[in-house]
Amino acid sequence: MASADLSEELECPVCLTIYTDPVSLRCGHNFCRVCIDRVLDSQEESAGYSCPECREEYKERPGLHRNIALRNIAGRFLSTQPDQEEAGVHCTYCIHSPVPAVMSCLLCDASLCDKHLRVHSKAPEHVLCAPTTSPETRKCSVHKEILKYYCTEDAACVCVTCTLAGEHRGHQVETLQEASEKKKEKLRSDLQTLMAETEEAEKRVQSLEERRRKAQEKADGEAERVTALFRDLRRQLEDLEKRVLNDITRRIQCYDDIIRQLEIKKAELSRKMRHIEELCHMTDPLTVLQESHTDDLCDTEDRHDKQLHDGGDLDVAGISHTLHTGLADIMSGVTGGIYGQPADILLDVTTACNYLHISDDRKTASRSHTGQNRPVTPERFHALPQVLSSRSFSSGRHYWEVDVGESDNWIVGMCYPSIDRRGDQSLIGRNNKSWCLYRWGNRYLVIHDRKVIRLPDGIPSERVRIYLDYEAGQISFYALCDPIRHLHTFTATFTEPLHAGLWVADGYIKISGGSQEV
Repeated sequence: MASADLSEELECPVCLTIYTDPVSLRCGHNFCRVCIDRVLDSQEESAGYSCPECREEYKERPGLHRNIALRNIAGRFLSTQPDQEEAGVHCTYCIHSPVPAVMSCLLCDASLCDKHLRVHSKAPEHVLCAPTTSPETRKCSVHKEILKYYCTEDAACVCVTCTLAGEHRGHQVETLQEASEKKKEKLRSDLQTLMAETEEAEKRVQSLEERRRKAQEKADGEAERVTALFRDLRRQLEDLEKRVLNDITRRIQCYDDIIRQLEIKKAELSRKMRHIEELCHMTDPLTVLQESHTDDLCDTEDRHDKQLHDGGDLDVAGISHTLHTGLADIMSGVTGGIYGQPADILLDVTTACNYLHISDDRKTASRSHTGQNRPVTPERFHALPQVLSSRSFSSGRHYWEVDVGESDNWIVGMCYPSIDRRGDQSLIGRNNKSWCLYRWGNRYLVIHDRKVIRLPDGIPSERVRIYLDYEAGQISFYALCDPIRHLHTFTATFTEPLHAGLWVADGYIKISGGSQEV
């Protein structure tokens, strides 16, 4: 780790390799002499010079000061890294001992140490680059010339001959520096796009994690509640089992009790029979007549048979009744505990539109094309064929069901009592005071506050269930097909009691009440 940290401190900011003949600018930053010379050469055509690190500007080309201490540190560090030296690029001309190269000449196909670089030709055709063992990658594979241009039409790096007489003749070309800067600009733009997408993805992850946390909390609560319900269910079933088995045992024990009493009676009768026989064998009439009265000794009426049914058969019907009644009570409690209580919904005629007929049992609503002559009141819907329930819900879990098979155009849902009673805004779902499932022909929609979500067409059900969990702020809709199909759940914070609501455009729909079936 220490060696890696020292290596980073000894890297030239330009070539990103260990310093070779390091020099310093006036600002204090260090560079390889060759690297900073190339940078300053490239800045000659501009208005001034600047440090590649801190961008400090110089009006004239700055002087370079050799950093002998840094050179010695870099040399000692390289001497302790035999593997890196052995794997590095060495000077082509130092044949007696390997010396690290500081530059490579693409024209000469040679790598140069600092000593040989000083005497190397400075002619323009001698193109210097960072030390490399593969100079051929920087040359044209056809003409073996140095790659100096970029063909924008073919997206290829080319040499001079390629642009003048080769296959890229007449094509739009740019210098490698220009093409590189354009590509960098595009890469920066792509980077910004990717950063924005990454940020958006991070936000979505955080949002989903928060939703998952809330869902997990709710799931933990539901799991605990269901576990408690099943624990209670097992206890009730065990109690019922004991009660039924005790009833069976009690009925069997009834036979034992009667048999025991009859055995006692038999013994008493035998004793009396022996006594009578003795009297019959006596010869003294005075003794016979002076014995106590014996007329009741032959009273053998059997009152015990009345304790048995129909000749003593086991009362299977009674046991079955006890069992079925107990199971029904348990299932009623479980269904109510998990799925809420089935709501007894009756329609409130005082809210019904005059063009909506309400049946005598207040369970069925049908569209009427003639007015019902009901008085106009603030509670009554003015023109839309809809009605609310008389019952409201302000706590707990409840559900109710509607037969919708006789209508192709209907709305079922839940409403606040403060919903408007006039105008289009009073339609269930078209305001922030109601939530609904809406069918129009083959289209199914769920709507709240004019926000519409379309459901798949052709939901195979002629019966729907509306489920309310007031404390959890949820209204759910189910299609009662086989199996039951969840359609949608609204989530809100309820601020008023909720009434059931119906809208009927044709035919009729009928409230069928809550169901005990899961």
